[in-house]
Amino acid sequence: MMNKKQQQQSTGQHTVKHSLTDAPKEVQLAVDLIYLLETNKVDPELALAALEIVKTDLQAKLQRKSDE
Repeated sequence: MMNKKQQQQSTGQHTVKHSLTDAPKEVQLAVDLIYLLETNKVDPELALAALEIVKTDLQAKLQRKSDE
């Protein structure tokens, strides 16, 4: 049997999971990326620099797609 604190933690985790399931896809992806970066202890400055490269690449792909 769970104590009150465990019940609150369990309920809180369920609420977060439920909220993320209902969140827009870009929010879900952002949370996944943040988790990936944090669990791999990626330096925030390095992560931002890499994300700028990714952003530039994706913008170029979108531009090429719209030019077709």
